[in-house]
Amino acid sequence: MRRDPGEPYYRLGTDEARNILADTPDKYAVIDVRAEDEYLEGHVTNAIHIPVDEILSRIEELPKGKTLLFICAAGIRSGLACDMAAATGLDPDSLVNIEDGTPPWIEKGYPTSYGDNP
Repeated sequence: MRRDPGEPYYRLGTDEARNILADTPDKYAVIDVRAEDEYLEGHVTNAIHIPVDEILSRIEELPKGKTLLFICAAGIRSGLACDMAAATGLDPDSLVNIEDGTPPWIEKGYPTSYGDNP
């Protein structure tokens, strides 16, 4: 995990995200911030779906006491979601952007669900 200067969140790739979710799943929650159609086409198993444009209005739905791993398709929207979460006062140390996104996660055969399945 790394933090770029000026960013109120950490960054990691799908491989590292997969490893920490496999090792300590109870400490983390994955938040998929893509549009609904993208989410339905395939998402990280057990990801919570909150589109990026709804993050601020649904901030109370983010799990408390967990490190939040935000994911989108390519790391842009998930980075924005991290910024928004930090702006609401959430601890920057609990905010993480999975910067390479969902397509590599699926391509690597990591735990993926489809449609409305968690």
